[in-house]
Amino acid sequence: MILFPAIDLKGGQCVRLKLGDMQQATVYNTDPAAQAKSFEEQGFEWLHVVDLDGAFAGHSANGEAVEAILMATKNPVQLGGGIRTLDHIEAWLARGLRRVILGTVAVRNPDLVIEACRKFPGHVAVGIDAKGGKVAVEGWAEASELGVIELAQKFEGAGVAAIIYTDIDRDGVLAGINWASTLELAGAVSIPVIASGGLASLADVRRMLEPDAEKLEGAISGRALYDGRIDPAEALALIKASRAKETA
Repeated sequence: MILFPAIDLKGGQCVRLKLGDMQQATVYNTDPAAQAKSFEEQGFEWLHVVDLDGAFAGHSANGEAVEAILMATKNPVQLGGGIRTLDHIEAWLARGLRRVILGTVAVRNPDLVIEACRKFPGHVAVGIDAKGGKVAVEGWAEASELGVIELAQKFEGAGVAAIIYTDIDRDGVLAGINWASTLELAGAVSIPVIASGGLASLADVRRMLEPDAEKLEGAISGRALYDGRIDPAEALALIKASRAKETA
């Protein structure tokens, strides 16, 4: 089980949005690379990065900040937001990204995702952002008629490394992860699922360590880490203890 700290980039700064609204952005750090290094020093093993401007623009918009992050941390990094072509994917992986996250293009052109998985095995994740149970695209600005599970099942057997599932209605408001929907999705596919949106406290960390959540790869935390609602040392100690039990 992995706890992924999140860096969301807007205008080259580390921010958090409320309910996916670009007008409700709180700046937490003007130096994303320093934030990445800080997460590594706290003991986190991965980093989740989103280019928010890129998600709306349809192309990478915070490339310099992402490259600075890659230089600053030894941790593997997964990046989403504005990655829409095979050339984009190849270019980012060449720069040292461990995983690209494909969101809008997974809805618009699922065949591209399948081709990317074939070409870059183990390095392609799918981001599924849901509002009211339906998949949202274009930086959450547009809703589709596609159901979450319906979309996820399109990629069974394709080699997708993980599905990052975000409940937009809970993102950035510290309401707790939507465990029912997340676990329903995880039970419907064989692809590892990462929970995102609303992780609020150590109670959520404990919840993801319960037996019925074993199928999850982990969860992403943003605002709760920045606001100090989750103590990194305590959260990581819980996960370490859980891993020790599994291997005992």
